[in-house]
Amino acid sequence: MFIGHFGVAFAAKRLVPRTSLVVLFLSAQLIDLLWPMFLLLGLEHVRVDPGNTVVTALDFYDYPITHSLAGAVAWAFGLASLVYALTHARRAALVSGALVMSHWFLDLTVHGPDLPLWPGGPEYGFGLWDSLAATAGLEVGVFAAGIFLYVRSTSTRGPRRHLALWSLAGFLLLVQAGNFFGPPPPGASAIAWVGMAQWLLIAWAGWADRARPQESRSQERIGPLAGHSPASAAKASVKNAG
Repeated sequence: MFIGHFGVAFAAKRLVPRTSLVVLFLSAQLIDLLWPMFLLLGLEHVRVDPGNTVVTALDFYDYPITHSLAGAVAWAFGLASLVYALTHARRAALVSGALVMSHWFLDLTVHGPDLPLWPGGPEYGFGLWDSLAATAGLEVGVFAAGIFLYVRSTSTRGPRRHLALWSLAGFLLLVQAGNFFGPPPPGASAIAWVGMAQWLLIAWAGWADRARPQESRSQERIGPLAGHSPASAAKASVKNAG
């Protein structure tokens, strides 16, 4: 699964409107952001096997660190803890962890039986990749629903603000179309380096999310994205009123 993960991240904005889309994208795609690194380090492995499934030629035969259920739980706990430590926003931390876990369960629907419960444990997958129509319906459906909820939960001002969001959405759809209809990658190394480029999507999400009104930004953002707390905003209002 690809754009379905981003669709869930977009939808999560409705639950935590004050949390940056950067954090939501990072959470929903964390497992696939880490996976290329482990490929390059030789700790996990993939091979190109045309005909392996109808949708993808990739054979994910060894990725227990990132894509086991136990691994997903560990990554979810780690990222949720980091989000809470940096923001003290409990809901943002919980949603972040839930998004990490959502990645494994969404993958479960499309993968063949290659997702282990723990390293060396039994492997599962419902195999939706054996049907292009069903996979496309799920991917595009989840993505479209996520975009709809995101747009309903935020607002944009000016054509440039619209461009940020819809260019991101259009690019993700193009990449998904390439996954569906393009030729298989030449090898594992190419897969890893292309996967590393996904970090650019996280930055793009930050640009798109700036379309939100100023008043919807707050302390649930991380690091340089942090905004004013409700208490400081209240003090400012009193001061201005005086």
